[in-house]
Amino acid sequence: MHFLDQAKIFVKSGGGGPGAVSFRREKFIEYGGPDGGNGGKGGDIVFVAVPGLNTLIDFRYTQHFKAQRGGHGMGRNRTGAGADDLVIEVPVGTQILSEDKEEVLADFTEAGQRVVLLEGGMGGRGNASYKSATNRAPRQHQPGIPGEEMWVWLRLKLLADAGLVGLPNAGKSTFINAVSNAGAKVGDYAFTTLVPKLGVVRHKGREFVIADIPGLIEGAAEGAGIGDRFLGHIERCRVLIHLVDISGDDPVEAMNIVEGELAAYGAKEMGGLEGKPRIVALNKVDLADADLAAAYSAELVKAGAERVFPISGATGAGIEALLDAVLEYLPARTATENPGHVVPEGHEHDAEDEKPWDPLG
Repeated sequence: MHFLDQAKIFVKSGGGGPGAVSFRREKFIEYGGPDGGNGGKGGDIVFVAVPGLNTLIDFRYTQHFKAQRGGHGMGRNRTGAGADDLVIEVPVGTQILSEDKEEVLADFTEAGQRVVLLEGGMGGRGNASYKSATNRAPRQHQPGIPGEEMWVWLRLKLLADAGLVGLPNAGKSTFINAVSNAGAKVGDYAFTTLVPKLGVVRHKGREFVIADIPGLIEGAAEGAGIGDRFLGHIERCRVLIHLVDISGDDPVEAMNIVEGELAAYGAKEMGGLEGKPRIVALNKVDLADADLAAAYSAELVKAGAERVFPISGATGAGIEALLDAVLEYLPARTATENPGHVVPEGHEHDAEDEKPWDPLG
């Protein structure tokens, strides 16, 4: 499946149906009168966030979405049928932006979230509704209120708990393959990752989602390399894992380059990434001795890193300690990880020692 995280689409709600102009023509009815019914309501444009989607590729081939018009009113005071709403399914994490991308119209952060973006037009009044003591045979009616229309941008920001950042060839794909089920492409050349990848990590009875984005190079904020457009996918992460290659020319400079690009992105985007917690992982320590890894770790801390973990994505060395650190930034165990049982506050140790009930004692 191709990955697409931005799409521009046209949406239009349905117009209201016109009211009817009708008069009774029945045998043995001495006085007829108006009996034209009202028109039906037009369909709404509704967006719904659904699980299982992680791309906007469907909107590359279908860009126009128009809801149906309401039914027209009819004689015998029959109201026109209301049109069905047009439901558009989007992945969780999608934002709907105005055409100029200046305003966020909707933000889908949970599965099942439903937003009525455009309401259908109300149906027009039939001539029966105009009848009065002084207007016994009205012939006026309303055509129905037209639907609303607009161009909008859909922007997908993948939802993940932890995000991987680093220079190209820092070992991010190898790392995410080692800790999750991502199956990312690995190669001995730059930019093996061209689109974001998600993986589910299972560690010490916990599960969390990790996101790998294409590598950043100096000048990415100005469009160098792949640019920084994919940084939006880690805006919602609780913690960033910054992989630094110990076999590079200067690991400290490598860290500073990426941090500079994150800071530049933070200046452009509301919220940004500057204040997000970081864990620095000194990767590929299997290619260096322990003394060199310790020396580089000290230099990275001196350069501003809060925590540095020497690891090897290829051999698995140090990864367990790194994942332990990631868990510290995640919320408490969720209901899906501990189904059917809620641990009262202050009794966590009791839950750990709890055993299933045995009728034989």
